[in-house]
Amino acid sequence: MTETSSLHDPALRAFASDNYSGVHAEIIDALAAANFGHQVAYGEDVYTAKLHEVLSGHFGDQMRAYPVFNGTGANVISLQALLPRWGAVVCAATAHINVDENGAPERVGGMKLLSVPTPDGKLTPELIDLEAWGWGDEHRAQPLAVSITQSTELGTLYTVEEIRAIADHVHARGMKLHMDGARLGNAAAALGVSMRALTTDAGVDILSLGGTKNGMMYGECIVALNPEAAPGLEYLRKMNMQLASKMRFVSAQFIALYGTDLWLRSASTANAMAARLRAAVEQIEGLTLTQPTESNAVFAALPAGVADRLRDSFRFYDWDQATGEVRWMCTFDTTEADVDAFAAAIASELSAAR
Repeated sequence: MTETSSLHDPALRAFASDNYSGVHAEIIDALAAANFGHQVAYGEDVYTAKLHEVLSGHFGDQMRAYPVFNGTGANVISLQALLPRWGAVVCAATAHINVDENGAPERVGGMKLLSVPTPDGKLTPELIDLEAWGWGDEHRAQPLAVSITQSTELGTLYTVEEIRAIADHVHARGMKLHMDGARLGNAAAALGVSMRALTTDAGVDILSLGGTKNGMMYGECIVALNPEAAPGLEYLRKMNMQLASKMRFVSAQFIALYGTDLWLRSASTANAMAARLRAAVEQIEGLTLTQPTESNAVFAALPAGVADRLRDSFRFYDWDQATGEVRWMCTFDTTEADVDAFAAAIASELSAAR
């Protein structure tokens, strides 16, 4: 055992985020295989060329792919490409771009976010229209794009029909549609449809395609599904410090994930473990489930103090401290034993609290 391998306890399990998990063994193998000899830098390598072929198979030959380092970068650059300098984005109030990116879309991207409260994290044409107005008014940032998240920050899912209705509504108003697809694989696995059905075929213009939450070491990918709607991505990526010099190592991971069924296997496992967790806790007295479990997230409200005691053994995040709502996330390497042990701990703490 090397010195660095002992820095953490590999038996430690958490339900805080699908970013807590390690890297899938097949991704590690892909990185190792790419790590020999020299390749041209900045995306002119054979792995990035192969990535375009792989993603074309999922999203259509018209698409263009731009690997980046992280999800915030993917979202900011995608939205910049859709908008003029005076443009604004309609999004759900719970959207990652609105609450979890430290103002990057507005500070770095230079765009106004027009957030809309939703009961389940999902926008509808009617909700979009609460902020989609004022075109031609020089005093108002112009609402020219909509951003939706699949699956949403509350773990809920848009159906193909719901996305198509939004896309048609948005396009009829001269607006463009972005999808934050950090967990797109989980949504496709849960709904039993292709990623293309949820994006290209449903009318999405640009996609932030997730990798890290589904087993990669690092990296996301901007996928311009309608390249004419998102010009200048190659320049925006560099300008926003998201152009990897050794891009082959980002691309090789995406090839391993989406060039096989690894994305589907990993997402299906995460979803199944969340369903198992929900089933295990839904009858426990003193706990209230607050959102439907449609992908790999479980939301629940706990009595005061219970969450903090549970966190002594299993790390997870508060979602709303005022109401005691917490979020439990499952990932590709969550096991049935992990879920059962966590559920038993929850039951024990709630029993002690009564």
